[in-house]
Amino acid sequence: MATSGPITLATGPDFTGYMRPLVDKWNAVHPSEKVTLLTLPDAADDQHAQMVTNLQAKSDRYDVLNLDIVSTAEFADAGWIIPLDRRQFPLDQFLKPVVDTAVYGGKLYGVPYTSNAGLLYYRKDILDKAGKKPPRTWAQLRQLAMTLAPKYGLEGYAGQFFPYEGLTVNFAEAVQSAGGAILTDDGTKVAVNSPQARQGLNFLVQGLREGWITKRSLTFKEEESRKEFQDGRLLFLRNWPYAYGLMTRPGSKVRKKFGVTLLPGQDGPGSSSLGGANLAVSAYSRHQKTAIAFIKYFTGLENERAVLTQGSFPPVWARLYDDPALIKRFPYLPVLKQSILAAKPRPVSPNYNQVSLAISNAVSGALAFRQTPDAAISQMAGDLGSVITNR
Repeated sequence: MATSGPITLATGPDFTGYMRPLVDKWNAVHPSEKVTLLTLPDAADDQHAQMVTNLQAKSDRYDVLNLDIVSTAEFADAGWIIPLDRRQFPLDQFLKPVVDTAVYGGKLYGVPYTSNAGLLYYRKDILDKAGKKPPRTWAQLRQLAMTLAPKYGLEGYAGQFFPYEGLTVNFAEAVQSAGGAILTDDGTKVAVNSPQARQGLNFLVQGLREGWITKRSLTFKEEESRKEFQDGRLLFLRNWPYAYGLMTRPGSKVRKKFGVTLLPGQDGPGSSSLGGANLAVSAYSRHQKTAIAFIKYFTGLENERAVLTQGSFPPVWARLYDDPALIKRFPYLPVLKQSILAAKPRPVSPNYNQVSLAISNAVSGALAFRQTPDAAISQMAGDLGSVITNR
């Protein structure tokens, strides 16, 4: 039976320090249900491993888990987190794609806490000088990157193409921006062996072959690519919203010189991979009643405002994206809202880590010209089939 009492919140590092005051506020009002912040390692893979080790041991050390959205299916399937009553949370006030990330097998297993979606950063000063609009299609991106970038001594475009989770994200965005998918929505069948997936991979391979996607981006994760753009060496960059604030700081070479728009797609605006985190309750928590009450508090409207203003994370409440005062402070919010609404979750699978590894391995081979895009897609389809059937 769910009971009340002290709980812990297991979460990645709070680099901006915004969480502590929100927890302190709860603790002041709930002295017998105090929340302790348990900080997990910096790297997402290490956070995941630590949570898994704890839950496999059926430990009650973690009560509320701040989970990457890709882990919902895995943790729910393993029975490590409990289903929640939808009626207890204002889900209709949240952005719909974000709510979908917390559902597995038709049940709600978490409450959306932060969201995320990719944006195209571009040098507004240069496009304005040339009388050009930001690209909406791959063809426009290619043409501007090939013709305009060299005139200004810049590289054309970069994403995150080092073989890690970021490469899976960039590939997934290319596939869905061409109208394809990697797995079916329920994660039970492989869908990547399609003309659309080939078009998505060909777009990236062709860009590297033609040179308008910088070869150095094969070594880029988020931060390397962000610095490349911020130091004034790129015309276009795909990255997450967190980079926006850093690029507007004093000392940034692109301060007041850049803009953001939706990722381009094959025939019009593309589709981003959805990022973010959900708060879930451990199946082994001894104080699940308090854990649920705390999640309701922590994901409330005013705390979600602090998620944006103090934590620099995209919130999950739809109305915050339309708030004039917030838009003045964070001009990218309307574009980010559009990007989140058009975004798709990464492949849903209880074995997501193996799925992501199969994708990044195959894509990496094609981007480095070690194998053809066709061969890479065939390899990926075979590997994904093995991961799904070996559940």
